[in-house]
Amino acid sequence: MKKKILAALLAAVLLLGVLAGCAAKTDTAASSQQTPAASASAAQSAAASASASASASAAASASASAAQTEAGGSCAPGKSCDQNQPITKPVINLAGLKGPTSIGMVGLLSNAEQQLTKNDYTFQMGGSADELTPLFIKGELDILAAPINLASVLYSKMDGGAELLAVNTLGVLYVVEKGGETVTDMKSLKGQTIYATGKGATPEYTLRYLLSQNGLDPDKDVTIEFFSEPTEIVAKMAAEDHVIAMLPQPYVVVAQGKVDGLRVALDLTQEWDKLNNGSRLITAGLLVRKAFLDENPQAVADFLTEYAASVDYVNKNVDEAAQLVEKYDIVKAAVAKAAIPYCNIVCITGDEMKTDVQGYLGILYGQNPKAVGGALPADDFYYMGSAS
Repeated sequence: MKKKILAALLAAVLLLGVLAGCAAKTDTAASSQQTPAASASAAQSAAASASASASASAAASASASAAQTEAGGSCAPGKSCDQNQPITKPVINLAGLKGPTSIGMVGLLSNAEQQLTKNDYTFQMGGSADELTPLFIKGELDILAAPINLASVLYSKMDGGAELLAVNTLGVLYVVEKGGETVTDMKSLKGQTIYATGKGATPEYTLRYLLSQNGLDPDKDVTIEFFSEPTEIVAKMAAEDHVIAMLPQPYVVVAQGKVDGLRVALDLTQEWDKLNNGSRLITAGLLVRKAFLDENPQAVADFLTEYAASVDYVNKNVDEAAQLVEKYDIVKAAVAKAAIPYCNIVCITGDEMKTDVQGYLGILYGQNPKAVGGALPADDFYYMGSAS
């Protein structure tokens, strides 16, 4: 009996072991069946993570490229280049004469030094046009601020290879008197000796024209003594009791600071306007080499925009502009401050420029054809583009 009970217990134990083994196998199988699904999910998660990482990397790269472009970096399409390399600006070689023809540039030159302009600029100043015109003809200068009749002469000499961009200075000539008040109008100059500069240039032609239009013969009714520099006239005035002279600004201001009792008797721009002859008294303009213009039309348009802004700055901010005038060694700041309001610094372009210059050159041509190069310039002398 005991043997039967022991055998039954052993059988029960064996049965439980088998059932436990089956349960373990079932769990293992179930576990084994779940593993591929979990692996696929993990793989998908890893792929998504990699994709996000790649997108972030691409976005960062695009952002960096945009930042470089905004900062000035640029590459030509299809070219391999250093993204950190800045854009190369066009370089324009400017020149002007010491005086009003260069004063209008000081704002532009200051902005260029601070990298605030679309172009880069070099600037050369001359004491006389003879210093600068050979450089312009040889192509060493691109834009030249020059007397308006010289612009016409250069157009002729260069076979149309020069083009007038703008009028940059109107009349700057004044008749001054020391030791009296005998000069009240142009006719009152009869019998007088007039000291002047600019023989063979616009000052002489302007004076002769105004005298003749007021009934005086420049060769018989007055005596005109020419000097090479305004400073020579200032020295003469200081040494004499009564003097009459024709001087340009800013030398009128210079003379008034050195000669006691010197007064401005006539503004020749006003005397010209009284004639109502359909023209304006013009001193100088901006001349560009046609070859440079043809190769760099946008740079020239940008220059005109920047120059016009410079002129506006000079006329509206006289104190600040005067400091720049001294910085660029044109004249002392105190002289510039007093003279700028009387220098008629402008930027006249397009049809208005063409009308004004044609009228003025026509008058000069009537006095002496050589004054404008032997013939009046054709229409292609006048730049009819626009500022950018």
